[in-house]
Amino acid sequence: MSEEQKKQLEQQLWNIANTLRGKMHADEFRDYILGFIFYKYLSEKMDLYANAILKSDGIKFKDINESTDNGKSYIEAIKEEALEKLGYFLKPSELFSEVAKRGNSDIEGISNFILEDLQKILTNIQLSTMGTESEDDFDNLFEDMDLNSTKLGKKPEERNEVISKVLSHLDKIDFNLEQTELDVLGDAYEYLIGQFASGAGKKAGEFYTPQEVSRILAKIVTTGKTKLRSVYDPTCGSGSLLLRVAKEVKEVSNFYGQELNRTTYNLCRMNMILHDVHYRKFDIKQEDTLERPQHIDKQFEAIVANPPFSAQWSANPLFTSDDRFSQYGKLAPSSKADFAFVQHMIHHLADNGTMAIVLPHGVLFRGGAEQHIRKYLIENRNYLDAVIGLPANIFYGTSIPTCILVFKKCRETPEDILFIDASQHFEKAKQQNYLRDIDIDKVVETYRNRIEEEKYSKKASLKEIADNDYNLNIPRYVDTFEAEDSIDLDSIVGELKVLDINIAKADQTIAEFCKQLNISTPF
Repeated sequence: MSEEQKKQLEQQLWNIANTLRGKMHADEFRDYILGFIFYKYLSEKMDLYANAILKSDGIKFKDINESTDNGKSYIEAIKEEALEKLGYFLKPSELFSEVAKRGNSDIEGISNFILEDLQKILTNIQLSTMGTESEDDFDNLFEDMDLNSTKLGKKPEERNEVISKVLSHLDKIDFNLEQTELDVLGDAYEYLIGQFASGAGKKAGEFYTPQEVSRILAKIVTTGKTKLRSVYDPTCGSGSLLLRVAKEVKEVSNFYGQELNRTTYNLCRMNMILHDVHYRKFDIKQEDTLERPQHIDKQFEAIVANPPFSAQWSANPLFTSDDRFSQYGKLAPSSKADFAFVQHMIHHLADNGTMAIVLPHGVLFRGGAEQHIRKYLIENRNYLDAVIGLPANIFYGTSIPTCILVFKKCRETPEDILFIDASQHFEKAKQQNYLRDIDIDKVVETYRNRIEEEKYSKKASLKEIADNDYNLNIPRYVDTFEAEDSIDLDSIVGELKVLDINIAKADQTIAEFCKQLNISTPF
């Protein structure tokens, strides 16, 4: 599939979403359209897998008669293998294409009623995994797709019509799943998530990191590596950051993440499966990361995060004995959890690992407990590797400028910290700014080679940082001051004198005209 065909697929999917959502908000319809794309993906994957098994028997999965003894034995055999390989099972009658066909074979202009069947099928996908290794990964995966919601229509018939149309439109699109070397559908899914994010305004920050920022984080944590044993995101949202890291290396053995919002947690698991990440290779949990961490005994080779900026947390005094926070002597303030996320991530960072986290600028210079934690990380541990300033207005839901902090437990250059000011390198767009490829490449190359460039980057010694009382505000280290052109006062005085002479001459000419016309002068 060419890049052009890929863009066509993305546009087709977005057009379906846009046309059929009616009066629903983009972020509300998101769960339905993405859920149905996921259901279609599971169906096509199931059909392809079953047909491969049945090839030697010369039959197709869809042609199996489920009511005969022979058909039942075929289905049981395929189910056993599918649960092991795919992690779930669908019967031939439960496949997306079959349901779409039933929903659109109308009688006298009225669509067949498929809502009850469809709800049952979505439940059956989850039930098929009960007692298997993949049970947790499919648990309540479709719970946000309430097919009886009045948002889809006031009457059941109206809801049925909308759903039937969505299925019909999606059924006409070939996902080309046979082309396993291409992650076309995964990319299209990411595209849709991004489109919904731009339409969701402030809410989007909960589940999506702009791809340009994801690319910088992913390239930083994979520097010098072609394979990763593990990647972790403690606030993983829709999983876009984790999947972006995977695009930068040949292989990621395991993906780990935690997400508080239930709907976003479901979206993340769907996104993983849709990107062909095997259910055994990802472990995504739903809980509050700071209050109830779910991977506390593990360490990870790459860690990335875009946590909620300056969120509140309990800062419970009991956490002073928690291994994540105990060594620092102080907890992050309850009104700003930014450094609590940093401490949590450092606890999980392997000795050979790299972590990169997006934070608001305040973490660089705020005093009190945050200054104390900064000092400990630099003076006592020397974990901070780089500080990167990003442009303002590049995130959904906030226009504030942000920064990336990069940490390593075993730094190659322990004598200095690299500061990069990329805040002026971006393209302006109508609603928000964005980073161009050239801007992303410049940040990454500067970080990887620790390049010093006037007005862009500088390596600051630990002594210089200590002298600044551990204030990491980027302008203290990267001088971007532009001197204004000097003013030649003598020249300006000369010009003013000439102007005065010219004005006097003009006044005299006007006075003569007024005298000839026998009228008084205006001055």
